[in-house]
Amino acid sequence: MSVTGPAGDARIVARGFQRYDGERAGVGGAIRSVMWQSIRATLGLGRSAKHKIFPVLAVAIAYVPAIVFIGIAVLIPAGIVDGPSYPEYYGFVVSAIALFAALVAPEVLVSDRRNGMLAMYLSTPLHRGTYLVAKMLAVALTLGLVTLGPPFLVLLGYTFDGSGPDGFGNWMVVLFRIVLSGVAVSAALTSISMAASCLTDRRAFAAIGVVLLVLASPILASALVEGGGLSDNWYLLDVFSMPFELVFRIFGDPGNFPTVSTVAVIAVNVAWTIGGIAVVAWRYSRLVIAR
Repeated sequence: MSVTGPAGDARIVARGFQRYDGERAGVGGAIRSVMWQSIRATLGLGRSAKHKIFPVLAVAIAYVPAIVFIGIAVLIPAGIVDGPSYPEYYGFVVSAIALFAALVAPEVLVSDRRNGMLAMYLSTPLHRGTYLVAKMLAVALTLGLVTLGPPFLVLLGYTFDGSGPDGFGNWMVVLFRIVLSGVAVSAALTSISMAASCLTDRRAFAAIGVVLLVLASPILASALVEGGGLSDNWYLLDVFSMPFELVFRIFGDPGNFPTVSTVAVIAVNVAWTIGGIAVVAWRYSRLVIAR
């Protein structure tokens, strides 16, 4: 069908629709696609240089200590200078982890609500639940760059230096503990940072909220125990320290809070993780999305 205008030079041709014959990846493919695009956006891949500054800075802060310790282990004879244990290494990179936790989730969640991409995502096979699964995986995997990568690099450095675990079996045990530690820290901080990010439509406010929680909870817990004379179990309110305390327990070390039981440390990390997920699910279930 064609329509010719008065001047005889305008023509509209009805071509119809063609059936899509390509591969259909389904919901799983949609989750992977959203997850990958979220990771790219967070790391500034494919974006201008200004979007890469903070991710590169955080990654550098996390990996530079590992490189330094490996260099010391290689250059200085064994036994003269002892490098940090795997749980202790997290003490050198907490600033990088805190920075990532404050930046990643707001970039992943808040941006979609502000620029209208959330409505577009939900017009695909994704629904709110699968969309949030994709976003949580993106945040957790991105945090894994600073919670899992540096300790693994330390393990490799110690192994090549000859100061690592003895035997393949012990090496695999240490590797398993490193992976479990990275997953535990990423899970807790992912849930907490996403909960903060779903309560505001401003990325700066969400980042500030995460930072304040990180700074305020240790102060509150210390004030209650040391200033108020309460039980040491009130240290469990320290949202930021408890994931790293769990790392010590995974490696069989009493950690920084030896009077707090391992069961309590595990329970509070599970509680914060599930609580954060519950807040995100509740917020998005009530969110009005215009398509």
